[in-house]
Amino acid sequence: MTHAGTHTPARDTGKAAAGAAAPASGRAAPPPAPRRTRTWRLLTPWLFLLAPLTLLITFTYAPIANMVAYSFTDWDGVSPELHYTGAENYAEIFTREDLFQVFWVSGYYLAASVIQTVAALYFATVLSFSIRFRNFFKGVLFFPSLVNGVAIGFVFLYFFQDGGTLDTVLGLFGHQSDRAWLGTPASANVSLAGVSVWRYLGMNFVLFLGAIQSIPGELYEAAELDGAGRWHQFRYVILPGIKPVLTLTVILSVSGSLSAFEIPYIMTGGATGTETFVIQTVKLAFQFNKTGLASAAAVVLLLIILLVTWVQRRLVPDDRVDLV
Repeated sequence: MTHAGTHTPARDTGKAAAGAAAPASGRAAPPPAPRRTRTWRLLTPWLFLLAPLTLLITFTYAPIANMVAYSFTDWDGVSPELHYTGAENYAEIFTREDLFQVFWVSGYYLAASVIQTVAALYFATVLSFSIRFRNFFKGVLFFPSLVNGVAIGFVFLYFFQDGGTLDTVLGLFGHQSDRAWLGTPASANVSLAGVSVWRYLGMNFVLFLGAIQSIPGELYEAAELDGAGRWHQFRYVILPGIKPVLTLTVILSVSGSLSAFEIPYIMTGGATGTETFVIQTVKLAFQFNKTGLASAAAVVLLLIILLVTWVQRRLVPDDRVDLV
């Protein structure tokens, strides 16, 4: 009895030591955080998002919802009374030739956006390599993006007028031009689209240049060791590396061509067959007091841009490209 009794405390002591050592080894689970702490952890991200979400809903989604609601009415923008007209405004947009023909004007700006994207990609690729005066050329290309659009419109308005800057420059080379550059729909739209290319080329150029410079330099060195020329470096190194930026630029260019407003509105006011979709919408709302019809036109433009973006994303998915 005495022998058995002497070993009992030893076993108890070992269990106590093991229990004391368990928290020290980190195997024991930490106590749960207080309920108030867990609640604040869940609410903290939403508190940070509260201000931007409030601004986004107030100044973006709420106006869009109102615009969609107005598109089904005959509201004139002033009267407090609204009359539901169903889909009459949308039917009028697609059946009236004078309202639907503005889509063809967007074709000039769409073609200009292709030229703009290709030119920006070319200059960004060339100036990404070490050439003389490349910083000077970067500044020259980006400078138009810093100038206010209203100022650009007035400058090129005098540039294209009869006997203006363009005719003077052509006269220095012996070419006497008596044509009105903004006098016919074709020449006016080509001129306005050219101004848009000049203005927005610098922004696309900066996007492409930043994407190209983010490509690791080791890839260029490896390509040169393999005997790749500039064209092969562009095709197999640069182009895959800037694919996400190229996709974004195409989306912005297409949406911008469909919603051209500033340059044609300042230079021609939509006259001579240069009226774009946005200019027509503004005139419907503020000149003819057809806010309901203008809202329907704005909804149609929004849906077209979303559709074009969706198709572009389906044709060219934005897959992640690992070059290394």
